[in-house]
Amino acid sequence: MKILVTGGCGFIGSNFILKQIHSTNNKILNLDNLTYAGNLDNLSSISDYPNYQFIQGDICHKKTISKILTEFKPDALVHFAAESHVDRSIEGPMAFIQTNIVGTATILEAALKYWQETNFRFLHVSTDEVFGSLDNKGFFTESTPYDPSSPYSASKASSDHLVRAWHHTYGLPTLITNCSNNYGPCQFPEKLIPLMIANCIDEKPLPVYGKGLNIRDWLYVEDHCDAIDAILRRGVIGETYNIGGNNEIRNIDIVKTICSVLDVLSPRVTGNPYNELITYVKDRPGHDFRYAIDASKIKNDLGWVPKETFETGIRKTIQWYLKNEDWWRRIQNGTYKQERLGLNKSN
Repeated sequence: MKILVTGGCGFIGSNFILKQIHSTNNKILNLDNLTYAGNLDNLSSISDYPNYQFIQGDICHKKTISKILTEFKPDALVHFAAESHVDRSIEGPMAFIQTNIVGTATILEAALKYWQETNFRFLHVSTDEVFGSLDNKGFFTESTPYDPSSPYSASKASSDHLVRAWHHTYGLPTLITNCSNNYGPCQFPEKLIPLMIANCIDEKPLPVYGKGLNIRDWLYVEDHCDAIDAILRRGVIGETYNIGGNNEIRNIDIVKTICSVLDVLSPRVTGNPYNELITYVKDRPGHDFRYAIDASKIKNDLGWVPKETFETGIRKTIQWYLKNEDWWRRIQNGTYKQERLGLNKSN
């Protein structure tokens, strides 16, 4: 297959590309605008591979997309490109509207013109946050009504609706995935898990929103990439698939687990436990209480289940960040200063 990937220099996109290059003969063209979370270092190991090429470009520029589709002639387009951090969406929502909504519509328009009754597939990668918040019971299914809470989740919900509309109205062969919280190698260090790992290493406070009782379902990124591959190859056109890790964990327990693993893998010089660095901070505005995915459809229809438990996945993740300290140090010294965003302050 020839696959056009948008946002391939980001966290999930780069992991998907690496897995494709190392385990298939697929040819990958990566289109990324290299905004703050796009990192060429993520793919430096394959930069010279014959089956991989990179183009810097904006998904909001239809001529760029159309030219790539015409010249590369992909069998599939996997759309990762998105602004993705809730706190940043609270601070500056218009960037999320532009990239996630306008950008997706632009790609759909270009893809529709390119598509001519071939085996072409358009796979749109989305999030469980479009469903809003759960209480202590129940799970998100593919038929759960949308109820987004943040500018980020609202923009992703909008993009999902656009993809469905292009399928139902024009027949564009689309697939949509809604995944739970990802973690693993190459995740931008503003996210919970890499931030806590980095702060432990630097002996900085570990900021936990509210009382840390918010619950998320955690999915190891390589498992997510396997699921996307299965859906791309065998998914039914027009369908949506939820992808979950079967790992519901409170935020405070995530932080305590990271501390416990680092106590063993990289003990503090003082010998004191890392969990004494935990600090509780003002909660995020509109913070959803619980996300939980029912992934029975992809299990029953496509035979996919996650391989990693949270215990195995978090250990692999921590080991990667310990081994690749130069990677996240370069980000800290460049585009990200660990500033607190999304406090909803008045101007």
